[in-house]
Amino acid sequence: MAEEAKWYVVHTYSGYENTVATTIQKTVENRNLHDLIHEVSIPMETVTEVTENGPKTVERKVFPGYVLIKMVMTDESWHVVRNVRGVTGFVGSGNKGIPLTEEEIAALGVEKREIVVGYQIGDNVKITAGALESFLGVVDEIDLDKNKVRVVVSMFGRETPVELALDQVEPVSL
Repeated sequence: MAEEAKWYVVHTYSGYENTVATTIQKTVENRNLHDLIHEVSIPMETVTEVTENGPKTVERKVFPGYVLIKMVMTDESWHVVRNVRGVTGFVGSGNKGIPLTEEEIAALGVEKREIVVGYQIGDNVKITAGALESFLGVVDEIDLDKNKVRVVVSMFGRETPVELALDQVEPVSL
């Protein structure tokens, strides 16, 4: 394939997201279209709802009425997706969908990127970006899921915890 697969957003009838995703996946299997349609995703978030019976954790759709599809846009793949019952169309201008940008994909958290950090809790690090650039501190906590690191920085004679993105710090040897 000369063209690379990109993420597209498909609009569906409300409540049909799971049906649409399942139907597309079955169609890909049946017609052997793995080279055209790579992945179908419904972004979900875990939410804690407080009810009369106490807190309850539930999975909720981030974008009700929408399904994300990683595919190579051809006439065949477009027809497969567009003719699924419950699909109202691609998000974009006209009939063709507009692929999501790298920034949008990262913001949605659709594709998990493996981040390798060269430091661990207790290591000395230098802040490389942001308001505290060039400050030194000690790693207090690392949260790979949220792409965050908490660094304790000494400012004005006080120890201050600062939350930063994983790529805003680098290890230093003192």
